[in-house]
Amino acid sequence: MNIEHFLNNTRPSWMEATEDYTDIVMSTRIRLARNINKIRFPISFSEEEAKQVEEMVLHTLLENEQKDVNFSYFPMKELTVLQRQILVEKHLISPALAKREKTAAVFLTADESTSVMVNEEDHIRIQYLAPGLQLHEAYAKADEIDRLLEKQCTYAYDEQLGYLTSCPTNVGTGLRASVMLHLPALTMTKKMNLLIQTMARLGMVVRGIYGEGSENLGNVYQISNQITLGKSEQDILDDLQNVVEKVIQRERHARKELFSKVSIALEDRLFRSLGTLMYARVLTSEEAASCLSNVRLAVDLGIIEDIALGQLNECLLLIQPGFLQQYAHTTLQAPERDIYRAKLLQEKLTTHNRNELIRGKGEDLYDV
Repeated sequence: MNIEHFLNNTRPSWMEATEDYTDIVMSTRIRLARNINKIRFPISFSEEEAKQVEEMVLHTLLENEQKDVNFSYFPMKELTVLQRQILVEKHLISPALAKREKTAAVFLTADESTSVMVNEEDHIRIQYLAPGLQLHEAYAKADEIDRLLEKQCTYAYDEQLGYLTSCPTNVGTGLRASVMLHLPALTMTKKMNLLIQTMARLGMVVRGIYGEGSENLGNVYQISNQITLGKSEQDILDDLQNVVEKVIQRERHARKELFSKVSIALEDRLFRSLGTLMYARVLTSEEAASCLSNVRLAVDLGIIEDIALGQLNECLLLIQPGFLQQYAHTTLQAPERDIYRAKLLQEKLTTHNRNELIRGKGEDLYDV
């Protein structure tokens, strides 16, 4: 599979809506950090050691006849800055891997559910992405790749500490599990700060849409475990599952409360957002994400009908700077991106008659 497949695909499998918690949960991610025994961590290893790691993974994933998963291999040095940026925007590689100058690579499956990053912060980072809330199922898939690699690679492992990693916060299981959620009502009602503080006390962390160091975009947040040492993988997944389910309950309660108290004002805000997406001539990524968040909330509440969540997920990808330029087939400066973003969203959302899509709580139609 060539790189163009991954650059042009705007609907990877992990972005498809599922039935469970589809109104709030967008996706699940499992990431396993592993290092090869007796080879220095990437922070201090030599170029020869980096090549040694890459060759071991390359042989295991591409040349092993027993494998059940087909990977495509992409060395970072062969990808342009724009191509790397798009892979980051699609959550297929980390920003850290995109910046690597030494030997580094990513292995991807065609459906974009699985990626194996080589020579990022650790020698190997296995990632599996799944739609909706599927923590245990996603871990099982990542574990299959982990076991495949472990047959050929001797991991750095301590009987007391567990898997050894470049960053001490990953020592133990090396497992980072995260769930991406759309939390507009908790954000609108100013309850996110309290939630973030509560998550920290429970050993969880709340980050923006692109993980560590990123801000929330379009009221999308990632909740993940902080503790990897002293807990089993099963305990980590169970704890995160319980926490996420409680957050879902809070968001649903906040939506119900918000809608019951300010229903007309809320409907007006949501309708205006759709109008902005449909008719604005210039849109920044922040404004576009905010409007898409509002439309998504309207769809979840049944105020706007017949817009698929998959369509909105696609739009959330398309508004990113790298994707815009890939779609336009040219380099765009920031002001040009804002113009093209508005045009592209109009094209993507003008697939039905708007007068049939916008409905209030009863049978009244609203014009935008």
